[in-house]
Amino acid sequence: MNQLTYPYADHPAPGTTREIAPGVRWLTMPMGGSLNHINLYLLADRAGWWVVDTGLALTQTSELWSRIFDRELDGKPVIGVICTHMHPDHVGQSKMITDTFQCPLYMTRAEYYQARAFSAGGSGPHNAGWMGREFYLRAGMPGDYLDELRLQWQRRSSDGMGMPEMPAGYRRLEHGDVLSIGGHDWRIVTGSGHSPEHACLYCAALGIFISGDQILPVITSNVSVHPTEPEANPLKDWMQSLDGLLELPSDVLVLPAHNLPFYGVRERLRALMAHHEDRMLAIEEHCVEPALARDLLPVLFARRLDPRQMMMALGEAIAHLHLLMHRNRIERSLHEDGHYRFRSIDPDLARRAHPGRHDAPSDGPVMV
Repeated sequence: MNQLTYPYADHPAPGTTREIAPGVRWLTMPMGGSLNHINLYLLADRAGWWVVDTGLALTQTSELWSRIFDRELDGKPVIGVICTHMHPDHVGQSKMITDTFQCPLYMTRAEYYQARAFSAGGSGPHNAGWMGREFYLRAGMPGDYLDELRLQWQRRSSDGMGMPEMPAGYRRLEHGDVLSIGGHDWRIVTGSGHSPEHACLYCAALGIFISGDQILPVITSNVSVHPTEPEANPLKDWMQSLDGLLELPSDVLVLPAHNLPFYGVRERLRALMAHHEDRMLAIEEHCVEPALARDLLPVLFARRLDPRQMMMALGEAIAHLHLLMHRNRIERSLHEDGHYRFRSIDPDLARRAHPGRHDAPSDGPVMV
């Protein structure tokens, strides 16, 4: 298989489902911005249905779920909700669905408790007080940008991207767990980097891998350092997770959270890893002279970024820098102006460099 192939040309219409395999249905819920939608999945069991991811906490999404409940579940209830990870488009309706059917929520521990912390008014990645201000100032951002950033994130509650209220309890998923659903075994496969303990579901009998945001066919998931953990190395975790997923069979059908279901999982995994390696080499070449994290945005992103996108872009740039520091290819120093500057230190860089032959900068950071 030389490229990705897509067995479906379009998405299910809102409020409807499409059968992917016996007992597996696909539906979509709306999102704003360039993503437009999130893919959600239903798994049939003897007593009812399992929901995999839930959509944003918007009235429109709740209304579409009511239509699904009335018309698409064959008169059976929802008996379990599985959220792959803690981002608002995945957990936004988890409380509504679990309350409606009085059924349990299943998540990994790290995802559930981070969602609970952020939904309870804790310091999310966009609102970390003095720590957040220090984080962005050290990245080279001016103070007025930080003020505008705060306003941008305050507006996010209207588009459903703020953290919703979470169910009061959950049932823990761990890597390697097996859920028996509809006579088939679904194995939990966890990854990290995009989020702390992202859960995917693999059914060998059906040849299906529900990937959430861990593998997407067109866009690359956001992998960022946030002010809540300023010394994190998420890209290292991300690359290790992608490498582990290469063990999946080459003919598995990947059901992602965004874009269309596809075949070609190994090709996509290798392309994702190669893309990040290319980005890191371009950063090394730029940092022959000391540079701010902010200076690297044109290296990674082609278009002008608004303050909200800027936060995502900076987080991604810093994630690449931290992995390069871990590999001893970049060093960081804190200057008197309060900014970190990064300088390439690998003596082998001149041999490895190929300026002018890198992937084109991305159109912009995708908020997923």
